[in-house]
Amino acid sequence: MSSQDIPEENLPAAQDTSHGAVKPADEQNPFADPGLPPHEPRVQDIDERAAKRSERTVALLFTVSMLATVGFIASYVTIPVDKSVYIWPIGHISALNFALGMTLGLALFCIGAGAVHWARTLMSDHELADERHPIEAAPDVRAKVMDDFRQGAKESVLGRRKLIRNTMFGALALFPLSGVVLLRDLGPLPGTKLRHTLWSRGKLLVNMNTNEPLRPSDLIVGSLTFAKPEGLEEHDHGFQTEIAKAALMLVRIKPDDIKDKRALEWSHEGILAYSKICTHVGCPISLYEQQTHHALCPCHQSTFDLSDGAKVIFGPAGHPLPQLRIGVNDEGYLEALGDFDEPVGPAFWERG
Repeated sequence: MSSQDIPEENLPAAQDTSHGAVKPADEQNPFADPGLPPHEPRVQDIDERAAKRSERTVALLFTVSMLATVGFIASYVTIPVDKSVYIWPIGHISALNFALGMTLGLALFCIGAGAVHWARTLMSDHELADERHPIEAAPDVRAKVMDDFRQGAKESVLGRRKLIRNTMFGALALFPLSGVVLLRDLGPLPGTKLRHTLWSRGKLLVNMNTNEPLRPSDLIVGSLTFAKPEGLEEHDHGFQTEIAKAALMLVRIKPDDIKDKRALEWSHEGILAYSKICTHVGCPISLYEQQTHHALCPCHQSTFDLSDGAKVIFGPAGHPLPQLRIGVNDEGYLEALGDFDEPVGPAFWERG
């Protein structure tokens, strides 16, 4: 039933918006107007000692937030990424993630709890009734908004409660540092790590498939073999990081067919050692055509002539594959005579 179907004499009378006004239901007005309950002052409104206690509580919450933010930064810097702790009943979890979550959550909670306690105990709690106004912001409305803002600022006692103001500013100023510290994950800068691999003078060339050191007799003309540095095992923690730079491609070509003079000097009896990592975007090269001595990257078809210093003859790669100088030790095994002649893989911004 709509209001138009109700007799006019039974419709609710105009509400009295004065504070505490209550109109009970009767035969003439069946809808009771509850009005607003009488205002009751809080203990903080009449007892300055209680107000001081609330002020100290709010300040304590903001201070705890600051300490939690400092703890977040300290945890991020000091706790190892791979460290785990046992937390009942969750079990073993990352110590770093647990510390970051707890400190960040505590910092946020204390800021929110401090603001809520401040509003409920110290700010003005008088309820005000206001008539609805048009959507457009008329000049008198804008003036009223500014007046309300100034009144709210005055009632917040922010100027008089300096302890709250200072600790709140401290908490809000320190908390964003949590996000700033996370920018550390954009670094650190690689420095010279991309210029060097595990290869060094005397490192044996180990077959990737058999995990055995290689002799010259293990490679025949036209064959392609993949090798890794001696001492690098697949179960090592940093295996993937190191093999991404140290992966080696061995090819045996008749010495008379090697066009590049330096490539011939760095080889051993026609055995050439080149980086397996494409210089375009770092894909592993695995396709070899023994008649032309061309190696093809399967990702974007960059093609390298292994008989001519692994120069690029087709595709988007920007420079030849780095070569590793090799020789034979006293026991007849192939060994490295140093590191690659230049950084492995694609170009990077520090290179030059």
